[in-house]
Amino acid sequence: MTDHVETPSVTVEALGAGHADALQRFFAGLPEGDRTFIKEDVTDPATVRAWAEDGTARWVATGPDGGIDGYVAVRRLSGWSDHVAELRLVVGPRRRGSGLGRVLARHAVTEAIASGATKLVVEVVAEQGAALALFTALGFRGEALLEDHIRDRSGQLRDLLVLAHRVDATWSAMDTLGLPEALDGDGAPDPA
Repeated sequence: MTDHVETPSVTVEALGAGHADALQRFFAGLPEGDRTFIKEDVTDPATVRAWAEDGTARWVATGPDGGIDGYVAVRRLSGWSDHVAELRLVVGPRRRGSGLGRVLARHAVTEAIASGATKLVVEVVAEQGAALALFTALGFRGEALLEDHIRDRSGQLRDLLVLAHRVDATWSAMDTLGLPEALDGDGAPDPA
């Protein structure tokens, strides 16, 4: 598993206990509206500290100043869905539009495939056009629309889109077109 990836002006590394305080500051610095769409209470220091110590596949993107600019997690489902991995991605406001979301999403997709997941899913609030475009560009397709599925902090109901990426189908199509590097230019593993 890749623990450390260098990209221009950012380092993607496995989340560890040493990142807990910086990750708490990152989440606290998000606009209130952004925190609405994160399932867990990321303002709770115990939640963030537990993530930093639990060994789950999570990564942070740190900038030159050492601050965290992004977070991504790959959470394998359990039981009869243990072949499925859920991706969660958050990019801080100062780095949006810089390509960091794509770097983190590609890293997560590569790591999920390397861990043996054959289906990846991500939940996107319907109004999050940039996130929708990012994941569809990586081969995710709409699988479900859950109307009025989440309630923001002001009480407004929002639609939730579930996007899925079927690893075998995507790799088969890319191989047919001769584009196996399309998912990850640095050599994603061949699931075959």
